[in-house]
Amino acid sequence: MSRSEARAQAVFEITTGEPISLAKPKALDEIWAADVFTLVKMEDALSKSAFKAMKKTMETGAPLSPEVADDVAAAMKSWALSRGANYFAHVFYPLTGASAEKHDSFIVTDPSGRAITEFNGSLLTKGEPDGSSFPNGGIRQTNAARGYTFWDPTSPAYILERANGATLCIPSVFVSWTGEALDKKVPLLRSNAAMNIAGTRLLNLMGEKEVAPLNSSCGAEQEYFLVDSTFANQRPDLLLAGRTVFGAAPAKGQEFDDHYFGAIPERVQAYMEAVEETLYRLGIPAKTRHNEVAPGQFEIAPYFESANVAADHQQMLMTVLKNTAKKHGFVCLLHEKPFAGVNGSGKHVNWSVGNATQGNLLDPGETPHQNLNFLLFCGAVIRGVHLYGPLLRAVIASAGNDHRLGANEAPPAILSVYLGSEIEAIFEQIKEGKLDGTGVAGIMDLGLSEIIPFAKDAGDRNRTSPFAFTGNRFEFRAVGSQQSVSGPLIAMNTMLADSLSWIADKLDSELAGGADKPAAVIAVLKDLMTEHGAVIFGGDGYSAEWHRMAVEERGLKNLPTTADALPYLQDDSVKALFTRTGVLTEVELKSRYEVYAEIYVLSMAVEANLVADMAKTIIYPAAMKYLSDLASATSAAAALGITVDTATVSAVAAHADAMLAVVTQLGAASARHDFESTEAHMQFCAGELRSLMDEVRTHVDALELEVADDQWPLPKYREMLFIK
Repeated sequence: MSRSEARAQAVFEITTGEPISLAKPKALDEIWAADVFTLVKMEDALSKSAFKAMKKTMETGAPLSPEVADDVAAAMKSWALSRGANYFAHVFYPLTGASAEKHDSFIVTDPSGRAITEFNGSLLTKGEPDGSSFPNGGIRQTNAARGYTFWDPTSPAYILERANGATLCIPSVFVSWTGEALDKKVPLLRSNAAMNIAGTRLLNLMGEKEVAPLNSSCGAEQEYFLVDSTFANQRPDLLLAGRTVFGAAPAKGQEFDDHYFGAIPERVQAYMEAVEETLYRLGIPAKTRHNEVAPGQFEIAPYFESANVAADHQQMLMTVLKNTAKKHGFVCLLHEKPFAGVNGSGKHVNWSVGNATQGNLLDPGETPHQNLNFLLFCGAVIRGVHLYGPLLRAVIASAGNDHRLGANEAPPAILSVYLGSEIEAIFEQIKEGKLDGTGVAGIMDLGLSEIIPFAKDAGDRNRTSPFAFTGNRFEFRAVGSQQSVSGPLIAMNTMLADSLSWIADKLDSELAGGADKPAAVIAVLKDLMTEHGAVIFGGDGYSAEWHRMAVEERGLKNLPTTADALPYLQDDSVKALFTRTGVLTEVELKSRYEVYAEIYVLSMAVEANLVADMAKTIIYPAAMKYLSDLASATSAAAALGITVDTATVSAVAAHADAMLAVVTQLGAASARHDFESTEAHMQFCAGELRSLMDEVRTHVDALELEVADDQWPLPKYREMLFIK
């Protein structure tokens, strides 16, 4: 069967398949956290002293004794075996961005040859995967293979059920033999600890006597595309790069916005419900689901959780989305821009900080101008984004996100802060050295008796802002859909810790000088706004005027590509930030730069090879066959005395020849390796290599619009996006 015949067969099978039957969802109280070793299960299985110690560790990060670890291991093993698990796995998060697992059996043999099960505190606490094959950015020598995983008791263990059995999964950190962090969890935990220390000190200065441990929270809105697997399997680019390197725009895209929040297709809803059931069993609080803006695009968003647990859950969520899609005949695409011409996918990270005694410290309350703790913490965010905007851009930099950032569908690559009119007005007052309140948002009354009037929010939302205050949290909208949330959380926690320390130093000085608390707060925040207020912007972040103003007048950085952004991981100010807070050593930070730069270069190389391969072996033969058919038809018509317009023949021939010429240039560019530095190599990829790939695409997409539909070898956008 030819490629074009396979494409037609796929359309037939999808459109004539059996109708979807939606099963009744299971009751939430029956399945919630059924596969998680929760505190409730621990309370039933552990001694009172062991449970008390474990509860304290999970809630405050207090250390555990080896004796308690032994008790927990015994209880965990019994629970896992009762669920049919014969293996346990330390799950960790290497710098690949994916999850990693090393599976070990509970089974050992005794001297008599009998098989018994064994799992103690030592096995629970520590594992030893091979550390040589994971990205390390120069931390390890080629011959240095030892790496350690250590149990993270603050994130609950869980059972992962697959078709071939169940496995007890133990969230863990991953470090080298020499102690450097080789993962994303260690610096995330360190960043939260640094933020807790700085925040507690500031709250103490504000007169707070009881301050529970502070923790950052995260709720990440996950966007994704679904494509029928019969289409995806015919697209080498989707299978290997996660995006279409070719594809002409369909006659209808997202112009009418009719897909956004529209009725969910039944087949997709069946998939969503299966995803949600799995997530609920894993204790992941999926809260919302809906159609997104682009056709074929959807979103799922969990409820807020502590940052460390939320990061683990995000990794599981992406795995569940992809694995469940296979069972429903879909491929789930998490790439930031799988289809040109329609909106790409992001992962909006909603982030806040709080504790059990003071609550959410980024909640302004009904009188934000009187909420001094809120003003200080919000001010710390403003300072952090202004000083470390390039860092925030660097931690969300990737080849995929480069296709999305800066377009009129996603936040620009310039990091600014949106506060909303009410909060911005308060900080503008502070900048003038006063604080006398602000106007009331008012009541929304539609004049309809059946609609209950309600209080308006203090400010509108600004979808063009990359870092927006949304009522009681900040939303980092520039994060890519396939990225781990750990990188952004580490950066945000660390910049907040640094700014809280700076504020505490200033506040301590003001209070020591005799100022009362409100006057001291205003004085500190006035200085802060004078130095860092330029990062606040409430207008259209897409506009050319803002881009000019941001760079020329406010001194903000515009970093449109990964090649521009990643080098800031090695900026002196960023090195000082991470070493000062104890989150990353210079060696660990440099390793991340090297790893992410290599991933970017390799990603671009894979795409360049795909473009060349598909153009030569799939597109060109299809174009030549069509030309042959046209030539035969033209000759036959001429024999009958009929004159045929040869414009199509000329267009197909011209684009096919031009395409191959650019492919030749692309091949030569891909073979280049004589770069003086990593930075130069990345700039080459972002510039010349990307430009050549785009030029090949221009010719291929033009050919798609000329070649007969029944001879085009690849599934088209109209099929992949609209047929479900």
